[in-house]
Amino acid sequence: METKEKKAPAPKQEIKKDTWEYKDRNYYLLRDKMPLTHTLPSRHSQKYPLVWFDKKQGFERELRYATNHKSIFVDEQKGAVTLKHIVFEKGHLMVPKEKRNLQEFLDHHPHNGLVFTQHDQVVEAENHHDYLEMELMAMNMAYDTDIDKAEAILRVEKGSSVTELSSKELKRDLLLFARQNPQLFIELSNDENVQLRNFAIVAVEQRIISLADDQRTFTWASNNRKLMTVPFDENPYSAMAAWFKTDEGLAVYKSIEKKMK
Repeated sequence: METKEKKAPAPKQEIKKDTWEYKDRNYYLLRDKMPLTHTLPSRHSQKYPLVWFDKKQGFERELRYATNHKSIFVDEQKGAVTLKHIVFEKGHLMVPKEKRNLQEFLDHHPHNGLVFTQHDQVVEAENHHDYLEMELMAMNMAYDTDIDKAEAILRVEKGSSVTELSSKELKRDLLLFARQNPQLFIELSNDENVQLRNFAIVAVEQRIISLADDQRTFTWASNNRKLMTVPFDENPYSAMAAWFKTDEGLAVYKSIEKKMK
């Protein structure tokens, strides 16, 4: 008795999940001075090439906005097409959720991010939340910062004028700096060399050490004896801060510390 061969089951076709979010979308021109109207190219031409590289298929596909077709790709638009202008008025274009093909066309448009951009309230809210968290972190760090470190951080922003500020003025300005520029404040606060740079600057201001006019050599101010040579293309005070961490530099640091007022 002959046995029938079992046929292998047909491979299941992968069902693509539609992840598109149906919502009204707002688009804005990226300009300082907004024109009354701006018409966006809606079909491919030699003057305005509208193509999008399809990574899955491995080639560029021509774009066209046709109101009577679901697809935005010319190779999928069969039959007659109805074209329509895409017009920004006073720099703004609102596309309702029902016009998915227009939203997808704008999402793939080569001018997206260059001429116009989408305004997303959720993303903006998330970014604002992240900024407020960073601002709060900076303010808390500023509140806990001691006076010496506060002076070192503010010297980056204000220069030598920080030496004229009282302790309360230093704390006040540090809190203001943390609120106005939290990212830079956090970076400076976490910079282990910021206080050493400030130490070197104060030592020069108090004429304990000297920095040559060419910004290449540090010497003792009292006898002009050379301490260190600044490596080429480096900030002299950053170089001095790094040098203070060496055995020779540490000895000089302790000597300067004793001479400071």
